[in-house]
Amino acid sequence: MIDFSSETWNGKDYFEDIFPYIEISEIDILTGKINNISSIPINEAPSRAKMIVKNNDILVSTTRPNRGAISFVKLQENEIQIASTGFAVLRNIKAQIISKDFLFFCLRQEFSLKQMEQRSSGGNYPAITTEELKNVLIPLPPIHTQAQIVGIFEQAYEQKKANEIEAKRLLESIDGYLLDKLGISIPNQTLQGFENLVRSEPHFFVKFSQMQGKRFDPKKYTPENQTLLKRLENSNYERILLKNLLIQSVAGDWGLDNAEAGFEERLVIRATEFDNLYNLNLENDRVKYRFINKIKLAKMDLQVGDLLIEKSGGSEDQPVGRIAIITPDLAEKYKLAYSNFIHKIRIDQQKINPDYLFAFLKTIHNIKITDIMQSQTNGIRNLIMHEYLSIPIPLPPLEVQNEIADHISGLRAAAKRLENEAKTGLEEAKKQVEKLILGVA
Repeated sequence: MIDFSSETWNGKDYFEDIFPYIEISEIDILTGKINNISSIPINEAPSRAKMIVKNNDILVSTTRPNRGAISFVKLQENEIQIASTGFAVLRNIKAQIISKDFLFFCLRQEFSLKQMEQRSSGGNYPAITTEELKNVLIPLPPIHTQAQIVGIFEQAYEQKKANEIEAKRLLESIDGYLLDKLGISIPNQTLQGFENLVRSEPHFFVKFSQMQGKRFDPKKYTPENQTLLKRLENSNYERILLKNLLIQSVAGDWGLDNAEAGFEERLVIRATEFDNLYNLNLENDRVKYRFINKIKLAKMDLQVGDLLIEKSGGSEDQPVGRIAIITPDLAEKYKLAYSNFIHKIRIDQQKINPDYLFAFLKTIHNIKITDIMQSQTNGIRNLIMHEYLSIPIPLPPLEVQNEIADHISGLRAAAKRLENEAKTGLEEAKKQVEKLILGVA
């Protein structure tokens, strides 16, 4: 009924210099979508880059298969991609007996994943062999019922897509709203707009007095970056330097792997936990617990309203300087610390609403102001802290700050609610389908 393809790539045919590579980590567990297909030079091909993938193949991760890293590949008719040998490739499915779409959705159901788990072996990374995968039992309802099941899932996925589009629109409106409320005018208040600011000529001139005692690298002084920085100073409200709003500024600590006298275990926040869209994501299996010196913890203590700055890290397309805030639910749920790549600031809440400041500094990062304030050594980007702490912060009356903070919090909450509704819709579809399958199988 189903053939498992053993067709492998010899590293030479099909591609000239670059080949498209599908990795297990890029499969979206919730939807089965391939989030990213890497473009790899042939001479740098990983040893696992062997499996040939064609249109309408179904990929099933054989490593930790119970996670459900399963994807239905859609390509041009003669297009070929390469996948990791960590995938089993399902091909040549007899359509008169079982629909490929139905099989894809069925493999991702809990009853299929449980069978894969039971047939797996190994320690921390259990794997299932192709022979054991072939023994997984698939319910086989009539073709018309299979079509009904596919329709249920497709409707749920369409609703998820619509919710995500609306959530994205809400989140992308935040920067424009905030800058408009503050009277800061920057062309096309979107990230794309900022990238289209006036471009520099190949050469430009700067007065020595502007650089004396400061940075000598050209990045900060390019005309477009100077224009961007000056726009921040044109606000409807008085401005105060960020450093003049602080009552505490403390570096983090990575701590120790194992307990020692005078140390206490904490969940240590790293740049990995910073969520680009919302705040901190501590609900994942990658969080790290470390042991931190109690004397250091006394200085590093985290309170509601404290802000965390990513001072080292970043990537080619993401400047360092992301911002997070300690909310009441985080403070109540976790015993927290933060790594040496993170810096904590505590502000005078009599002068400024921390949620307003969080929103403003998040916008500062989104429009790539922090890209101007970073240096790079050994592949790691570092925020130039004294420049960051000299950012001019518009200071409207507290009631205006509260209004801005509440509106932005409402937009983020609405976007998050849409995303959660989409996930709930998918889970409900799975339950409905499971009842339908097991009821007629």
